[in-house]
Amino acid sequence: MSNDIQPPAIASEIATADLTTLRQQLLDLFCHLAYKEGDFVLSSGQRSTYYINGKLVTLHPQGALATGRLLLSMLSMDTDAVAGLTLGADPIVTALSVVSAYENRPIPALIIRKEAKGHGTRAYIEGPNLPEGAKVVVLEDVVTTGQSAMKAVARLRDAGYKVERVISLVDRQQGGAELYQAVGLEFQAVFTISEIQERTRTLR
Repeated sequence: MSNDIQPPAIASEIATADLTTLRQQLLDLFCHLAYKEGDFVLSSGQRSTYYINGKLVTLHPQGALATGRLLLSMLSMDTDAVAGLTLGADPIVTALSVVSAYENRPIPALIIRKEAKGHGTRAYIEGPNLPEGAKVVVLEDVVTTGQSAMKAVARLRDAGYKVERVISLVDRQQGGAELYQAVGLEFQAVFTISEIQERTRTLR
């Protein structure tokens, strides 16, 4: 299977596609660009026979547009902002925020640092200041154990924001969903790893 970008051919297809078609286009991008098989060590320390590099999709022009459109459609109308832990979430929250402006539904983006900034305000959170109690949804590219998003949730709550939901592009189905459920967070994934693997097999 070639990792060269194939579907979709032009960005206008993504800009105008209905949500069902859009989801299929994004799935194919993950299969062609992000999914690799081999011997890998994950950030959690676990070994794996496959690896998903979500940034190869979310930093691609068509991938960013598809990601922004699809995730925006999943947000409730009372969402005040989206946020995520750097680096994986950076292109996701940015894409969604840009798409939201074009859709006349502007939603600001927040980026959560892993460590406080070493100068200036020494802030953990980059982005516009929101009122206390603002409803923020945490976004992720790939969820494994769920710990990355939990760090973002903790920082946002410490800042006075209301966080009740996590959305990931991919769920590796290795405990993340169960962790979120255990702490009372709603979790939704666009794709499971099983779906990506099944689709990849059909494309070979």
